[in-house]
Amino acid sequence: MNWITQRLLGRLPIGWLQLRHHRARLAAAVAGVAFANMLVFVQLGIASAMNGVVRTSYSPFRADIMISPANANTLTDGVTLARRVMYRAIAQPGVAAAAPLYVGQVTWKRPNVPAASLIVYALPPEAKRFAGPAVAGQLDAVSAPMRTLLDVLSRDVDPVWAARASPDIPLEFEVDGKAIAAIGSYAMGAGFGWDGSLVVSDQTFMRLVRQRSPGTPSHVLVDLAPGVALAPVIARLRATLANEPVKVRSLAQAIEDNVNFQATEVPMGSIIGAGVLLGLLVGVVIVYQVLATDVAAHLRDYATFKAIGYSHPFILSVVFEQALILAVLGFLPGLAVASAIYALLAHATDLPFSMDLWRSLSVFVGTLLACALSGALAARRLRSIDPAELF
Repeated sequence: MNWITQRLLGRLPIGWLQLRHHRARLAAAVAGVAFANMLVFVQLGIASAMNGVVRTSYSPFRADIMISPANANTLTDGVTLARRVMYRAIAQPGVAAAAPLYVGQVTWKRPNVPAASLIVYALPPEAKRFAGPAVAGQLDAVSAPMRTLLDVLSRDVDPVWAARASPDIPLEFEVDGKAIAAIGSYAMGAGFGWDGSLVVSDQTFMRLVRQRSPGTPSHVLVDLAPGVALAPVIARLRATLANEPVKVRSLAQAIEDNVNFQATEVPMGSIIGAGVLLGLLVGVVIVYQVLATDVAAHLRDYATFKAIGYSHPFILSVVFEQALILAVLGFLPGLAVASAIYALLAHATDLPFSMDLWRSLSVFVGTLLACALSGALAARRLRSIDPAELF
């Protein structure tokens, strides 16, 4: 470590030598920074998993434009639409096709495992162009009554068993007391409000979700003709449907609005933000305490540096050297512990927890800045030291 810091600084690593001299204080500071990093990583991991789940929940379908109820903040909430909205939309210039999308939830009760809440997506069999990448080419297979595509990543489901589903080998089970058979599969995964999902036809949806009718879609999906610009059609649809309680957005904007709603309006999003701020505050306070104590203990040494001609920036560089060393030494164990926690959370919840390079770099830069701030606060006392008063 001496050789590394000496090569980087071009001088004797005074800050590192001072930290190493008090090994217990150094260990406590590194542990504190590691804990702060771990706390920030876990909060950001939960936020990333939540955003990933929101984006993935739109994968069973696709469209250029999505018309939703005015009070729908997410894919699954809000009142239903009137089917006339679809007919008014398809009559607009530039619109090539429109289809109703039905979204509901059912309960899958199985022996020896907890009941699973499944989100159900439904499209008419003729709306194959609106099938998303996850189910592309399989919509025809569910046109028969009580046939479904099963999410192989559903919680507490054997993915090997689920992947066997085919028209020749249907997998039969019951949801809400109704017999249904999986004749295909896809991969989406569990969410914060559901354990898995199904894709069915609109007619099967009406049998599964009895309180719904064909005239009450959850959303309307719209596709544009080739070469037609998106923004003018959205503007025309908004003007045409101004007297309807709907909002008209591109599908990409609908997804982003859902992500932002989860991050800012849902209590979990606020808790995550508070956790990140708390982690940063813990790191700043711990490093400040360590550096302030070290500065006070070596005040005469710093005064001696001034007395023999060293400048104030040089003395500050020693304090910042300590701050940056604490940042690096604390970041590495924090990253390791957070990665292990991610693996445990992914295994326990079946949610997409994973460490990515961008998050690691962001937290590392944040750690450096937080420790530098602590160093700046701790070094304020050095500006006014007078060697004549100390000796």
